[in-house]
Amino acid sequence: MPALTTARLTLTPMSVDDAPFMLALLNEPSWLRFIGDRGIRTLDQARTYIENGSVQSFARHGFGSFLVRLTATGTPIGTCGLYQRDTLPATDIGFAFLSQFTGRGYAFEAATAIMAHGRTDLGLKRILAITSPDNTASIKLLTKLGLRFDQMISLAADRAEVRLFTTEPPPTTDT
Repeated sequence: MPALTTARLTLTPMSVDDAPFMLALLNEPSWLRFIGDRGIRTLDQARTYIENGSVQSFARHGFGSFLVRLTATGTPIGTCGLYQRDTLPATDIGFAFLSQFTGRGYAFEAATAIMAHGRTDLGLKRILAITSPDNTASIKLLTKLGLRFDQMISLAADRAEVRLFTTEPPPTTDT
């Protein structure tokens, strides 16, 4: 899979070499609050997390999580990608960034590139997204990307509900 590029960013498929960055991101306060604690505390655990997640997803589906870097410096700042979850009826987009790189438009820039890749290169007609009900920054970004709130769903019986967003237009009503 070749890299995706934007005006300021380079997105490359996540690899086990990205474990130090992923370890830091998985333990960011915002990740823990809005995505959840994955229990990853060591580099070996981070490597396994990447191998069992993104690496396998690219092999199985042709898409997964991309490492987002600042093109000018090569500094890793976040992840953004497409995911195929057993609990959702279509592919979804997800993103997470280190706190020191939020509020600068990087997530929108990366997510726009991922959405275009999904539609153009992968032929996806429908893209979903999920977010915690109180994650106002993600909700704002998803809306800016053109997704709309669809409904509250639970991904598992023992998990709290999340907001489901979709690229599909709202259903029409006959009057």
